[in-house]
Amino acid sequence: MLNIVRELCEGGFSQFPVAVVGDIMLDHYVYGDVNRISPEAPVPVLNVKEDKYILGGAGNVVMNLRGLGLPVKVFGRIGNDHAGKRVMDLFKRSGVDTSGIWLDGETILKTRLLGGGRQQMLRIDREEILSPSDEEINVVLDFIENSHDISSVILSDYGKGLLTERLCTEIISICEQKDIPVFIDPKGSDWERYRGAAMVTPNLRELCDVSKMKICNEDELVAKAGSAVRAKYGLDSLLVTRSERGATYINENLVHHERARAVDVYDVSGAGDTMLATVAAFITAGVDVYESIKLGNAASQVVIGKVGTYPIKASELLDGIDNVNRKANKILSMEEAVIKVASWKEDNEKVVFTNGCFDVFHAGHLDSLIGARNLGDRLIVGLNSDDSIRRLKGSSRPINDERARARVLDALSIVDCVVIFNEETPEELLSFLTPDVIAKGGDYTREQVAGKQYAKEVVILPILEGYSTTSILRRISDD
Repeated sequence: MLNIVRELCEGGFSQFPVAVVGDIMLDHYVYGDVNRISPEAPVPVLNVKEDKYILGGAGNVVMNLRGLGLPVKVFGRIGNDHAGKRVMDLFKRSGVDTSGIWLDGETILKTRLLGGGRQQMLRIDREEILSPSDEEINVVLDFIENSHDISSVILSDYGKGLLTERLCTEIISICEQKDIPVFIDPKGSDWERYRGAAMVTPNLRELCDVSKMKICNEDELVAKAGSAVRAKYGLDSLLVTRSERGATYINENLVHHERARAVDVYDVSGAGDTMLATVAAFITAGVDVYESIKLGNAASQVVIGKVGTYPIKASELLDGIDNVNRKANKILSMEEAVIKVASWKEDNEKVVFTNGCFDVFHAGHLDSLIGARNLGDRLIVGLNSDDSIRRLKGSSRPINDERARARVLDALSIVDCVVIFNEETPEELLSFLTPDVIAKGGDYTREQVAGKQYAKEVVILPILEGYSTTSILRRISDD
């Protein structure tokens, strides 16, 4: 199965065009620092440092599909305004077919103010609820009815007026006749317009809304409520996303609970879009529904570790799968590390390298690794082999063998890759990896750092005083 997933993520998805119909939004993130309170009113003053514009709503579903490599045609409305121009630019830069977008009213714009990098202070919404005209509905229906290559249809409903009962029911009817699956991200308490869909993907709150009751996030309660909703609206299946509890899949014959791994959560914005897009993509490509849900879970767990709305990329999904399937998922050979670095750089991620023996791991080691990780997006640790340490420090070292030392580093979330090298310095390893930054702790100058010519930058990290492996071993010996 892993080989099939890899083939799809490395270009195979290009054979499965998808149509996305839904409420297109633009997410505007304003980042800054807060250092004072306004003299005009008791409110914080945000000193703006950066603006970022990202597609939201149905736009985020589209970008997740494009990130995986599927061709996409999008249908929806935007305004003939500044925000609408940004939407079109973002779509076109990603190779999306925008011929199904019409100009009407005001572009839905959500502006979020964030202080200190991650803390959301305020959200400002600009939106106009508009239903499509009969002419606009007919454009969508005609395309789906006459298309010979659309593999699936996704309806992304954010309750902004686009997905009317007529549009939804007729899309589902046409697709049923053509054996094209319809996947839906739902909204509201009446799902009659979704009747007959292949899969509807509510989160727990949306399941509560349609069930008209409060549902605790427990397996049996979610399964009972979800089964009732699936039967009531004649849905082929239901996939309930449950935050840290994972997801629950329900069809006519069974209930399946897919567990999520524990990860650092920075922002859940758009995680449901990622789940929907990923599951739809893999099912469309013929992957088993249970495997598709596992992959959707993995993709969602990548994006919740990012700030703001963030679409999945195929390379990141493969990384996530590798991290689950690889026993020592970050301990790589030099050849594997070279491939990994190339993929990171392709995604414009800044790669940092540091190295050492890391024998008898202590607070000084951790401090240096944290300092190195803060210099970029990815951290590679070059680890001296047992033989190289004996040549450097004598026959009594290392205390812990290279496998044990590598496993300690592998367990640290701040470390992305560990490579064991047998030379006394990592110069040869660096000549292949060519990182952006070399970080070195200790009383070094830049000129003394081995392999400095293979990086754009060298940073000397301060030492945490009072910690060294030699001093720890001396104290043990004295005791």
